[in-house]
Amino acid sequence: MAAPKRFFTENISEEVVLTGDEYRHAKNVLRLDTGDEVTLLDGSGGEFPAIVTRAEKGKLFLHVVGERVSDAEPKADICLLMGLLKGDKTELVVQKATELGASRVAVFSSRYCAAYMNDNKLARLKRVAQEAAKQCRRARAPEISYFPDLVSCLESAGGYATKLFACEFLTPEEGTMPEIGGSCALVVGSEGGFCEEEFSAAKELGFTGISLGKRILRAETAAIAALAVVAHALGEL
Repeated sequence: MAAPKRFFTENISEEVVLTGDEYRHAKNVLRLDTGDEVTLLDGSGGEFPAIVTRAEKGKLFLHVVGERVSDAEPKADICLLMGLLKGDKTELVVQKATELGASRVAVFSSRYCAAYMNDNKLARLKRVAQEAAKQCRRARAPEISYFPDLVSCLESAGGYATKLFACEFLTPEEGTMPEIGGSCALVVGSEGGFCEEEFSAAKELGFTGISLGKRILRAETAAIAALAVVAHALGEL
């Protein structure tokens, strides 16, 4: 038997009404009807089993029958700071970062970044994170934010215990991966990479430069691969 479908909503109470995109997905795509079981999520880390009680135009009514703590949420606090990528590559990285257990994804523009951000793209990234969270059975989607410059993005990660900066001009010997413990912020650049001044600014803010090996990886490959290494080191894989 397939697991109940999962939906994000706000203000969980005994009776919940799905509207908007979640309603359309539930009613028009999944064809849910009275008596069907679902799992509601409010982003708190809890899961709320519920039963569909009735449907009206644009609204799906559900009765919440329980509450439990999700066992799929990561215990480690991992933040990915990534350069904005062209096309739909940023969406790909956000999706995979969600699956790998990132609690936060901060997207930034930097000197060699060739892509641009707007409100619609940012909203789209948040939807991608939410859909990925439902697919991989997480109970919350990572926080998604955008910074117009690298330094302000780096400063937003000031509270992390380990801060790593993936730099393509470091050799494997110069950029050895340090021991990772506690929370971790990981920086990966855009397609154009970083300049020396950006690396110097990161070091001044407490980031350690790391190498991702002898080969130059595409930006989206670097972000996903490095995040997987961090997640494994912190016991999340």
